Amino acid sequence: MPIPQVLVLGAVSGSMLLVALGGAAVAGHDPAAIVAPPWSGPGPGLPLGADALGRDVLARVLAGGRDLTLTAIAAASTASALGVAGGLWVGWSRGRLGRAAASAADLLLALPLLLLALLAVVTLPGPAAVVAGTVLGGTPLTLRVVADATATARHAGYVEAALSRGERGGAVLLREVLPAHAGLVGADLGQRLVLAVQLAAALSVLGFGPAPPAPDWAAMLRENLPGLGLNAAATIAPAAALAVLAGSVAALSHSLGDGRS
Repeated sequence: MPIPQVLVLGAVSGSMLLVALGGAAVAGHDPAAIVAPPWSGPGPGLPLGADALGRDVLARVLAGGRDLTLTAIAAASTASALGVAGGLWVGWSRGRLGRAAASAADLLLALPLLLLALLAVVTLPGPAAVVAGTVLGGTPLTLRVVADATATARHAGYVEAALSRGERGGAVLLREVLPAHAGLVGADLGQRLVLAVQLAAALSVLGFGPAPPAPDWAAMLRENLPGLGLNAAATIAPAAALAVLAGSVAALSHSLGDGRS
């Protein structure tokens, strides 16, 4: 992947993350305030019109990505960190415990992710359920990918040279193998973030997200879909925000993976 394209994708992803995390500061209207009749179309002071209750759609879109994105970042970081650590250990180890961990990862990969998340949301708050679902669904894949790469690196010349100098396995993993996996880890983290965004959005649409009247991109889809014919922007705008965030991160992750290969 050409470097300029990676930079462009990185800029788009970074801009969307900034909007999601800091958009409330420039929202203008209070996202919970009623400022117009329900389903009012775009007009002066309301570029995207009003939603089902007459609230400013633009203000709610600008403020509606923060909690979802923070939850997704926490979930993705946890899943990726656990998967990378487990993958390094499984790929380096040749013992029974390593094989058992790989088998457990394969078993979790066979289970439907949304089912795991719905089971988690029964006993955990929405954000914690997103973290649990992302860990259960994303960590096994990360573990398997990193384990395969680590098993291959174990016989690489730079690793054998480090071992011949008397360095211990743990030090070799941290100083030699992990830095060599930097592109892989970065690409995987992006994929885990996309997974977490999708999971957080799905649970929110099902009613397990922030409680009203808190703005939330996914909840806005559920709230405003009945008025699609009256003010389509109230539904299209949050859908576009979710799509651009997930799509730009996925494209950047894919480009990092291509750059590694």
